[in-house]
Amino acid sequence: MDSQHHKYLHVDTIDKVAQIFKAISDPTRIKILYMLSQEECSVNHITEILSISQSAVSHQLSLLKTLRLVKTRREGTSIIYSCDDEHVISLLKQAIEHAEHH
Repeated sequence: MDSQHHKYLHVDTIDKVAQIFKAISDPTRIKILYMLSQEECSVNHITEILSISQSAVSHQLSLLKTLRLVKTRREGTSIIYSCDDEHVISLLKQAIEHAEHH
């Protein structure tokens, strides 16, 4: 039987799916990811807009970067964050849409 048509998910796939859902299960990360889906931002900008401490924002961004959900680029002395996974953003937006209409 062709493994692609097998009815069971590979353990690596299951782990990755669980990691994605864990990543977007935290309210602070939801806010940050949603904000980054609208525009690229520096840590300071995220801190100001969301009224969250800089250390908390940095911690969450670090985790999101490790999971490859956000990426960075340097602009002068600032580090600018942006989304790095459109599939996860799409999932997040679908969940938001679902929550707002139910």
